[in-house]
Amino acid sequence: MKITVIGSGYVGLVSGACLAELGNDVICLDVDPRKIEILSTGGVPIYEPGLGEVIKSNVAAGRLRFTTDVTESVAHGLVQMIAVGTPSGEDGSADLQYVIAAARAIGRAMTEYKVIVDKSTVPVGTADKVRQAVQEELNKRGLVPQSPGLSPAFSVVSNPEFLKEGAAIEDFNRPDRIVIGAEDEQAIRVMREMYAPFQRNHDRLMVMDIKSAELTKYAANAMLATRISFMNELANLAEKVGADIEHVRKGIGSDQRIGYHFLYAGCGYGGSCFPKDVRALKRTAEELGMPLRVLQAVEDVNDAQKSVLLGKITRHFGDNLKGKHFALWGLAFKPGTDDMREATSRVVMEGLWERGATVTAYDPVAMKETRHIFGERADLRYADNPKDALHGADALVIVTEWKAFKSPDFNVIKARLKNPVIFDGRNLFEPADMKALGFEYHGIGREA
Repeated sequence: MKITVIGSGYVGLVSGACLAELGNDVICLDVDPRKIEILSTGGVPIYEPGLGEVIKSNVAAGRLRFTTDVTESVAHGLVQMIAVGTPSGEDGSADLQYVIAAARAIGRAMTEYKVIVDKSTVPVGTADKVRQAVQEELNKRGLVPQSPGLSPAFSVVSNPEFLKEGAAIEDFNRPDRIVIGAEDEQAIRVMREMYAPFQRNHDRLMVMDIKSAELTKYAANAMLATRISFMNELANLAEKVGADIEHVRKGIGSDQRIGYHFLYAGCGYGGSCFPKDVRALKRTAEELGMPLRVLQAVEDVNDAQKSVLLGKITRHFGDNLKGKHFALWGLAFKPGTDDMREATSRVVMEGLWERGATVTAYDPVAMKETRHIFGERADLRYADNPKDALHGADALVIVTEWKAFKSPDFNVIKARLKNPVIFDGRNLFEPADMKALGFEYHGIGREA
């Protein structure tokens, strides 16, 4: 099948590369010529495990191409997959300008039937706006959709993505479900054909109306964010009453109605999806006069949780941290990515700097992104490895649960720190073990 993916960001690249891997003929369109040049010469402008290899092999096989040519890309694909960004506006709503611009580009260039697929995360009602934008462009050309002999027909489909950063290739190739929001049989047939390789073991395709599909994406991320904030709030309570949140997690997670996924206490969620999608869903409800009170609480708890580590540090060392130096392990908002959007590390570092402290930071993959955000500054040093970050630090602060941090040499940590103090925002270690090793250990919701 010939497929065009509009937008060569995270979702577009993963989707285009994986669809090409299945034998489809895929063109990825982007307006950024620099990005297209990087991709066409074998580079990958984002970090995602395994993505580079998939792109390179399919470019070499001729199944995957990259272009800035709108006319070429629209002419190419029966399926026109819109996978552009939908950043948060000032009011929390999803900014649809790039989605609508993509729809208009399709309308200006199409000459035959197209299935226009909203892959971007978009609020309920976006498919109607896409349909209207395409129709307006056809009307400008003197074409009336659905009129034989005058213009091509087109369908609009909602096909939300459920990709986790750091595991996107696996998620695309082995999906829990494939949600298709469509309301005409021709579009449904095309989408079934495109996703047929995923149907061999069991039926993963869920066909529903478009608005339900649009809401499903936001609802899924909002539910996961809710579980995280719920556990973080319980963790803070556990500290007050002398309980251990890890014991509580195991106790409630063993209930099959609850389960263990996304049930870990920590120092807050970040990234490009959960914060943005929670805000957008809240905004949609507010516009309809029915505020989502649970999601407001989820957002409030998460905002506060990002400062919990900083609070533990100031309670130990005092609010004036001038002359104090901290080692910080983990900068990305989660392991498996270099994404620092709304990462807790940023809140922690900025809070330490405001109080006069200095930081030496290390992350396995996010060092380049950190330099891009913060540049060179006197109160921030960059380490080449976790051990080098420890030299002369008054304490170690752990923000991201990378595997490389889970089994460190504690003798080296103790030898290089001025004080054997660890502030662990991801509960990587057992408090009793740390105490036995001579550390003062501060986890999230754990026994002292």
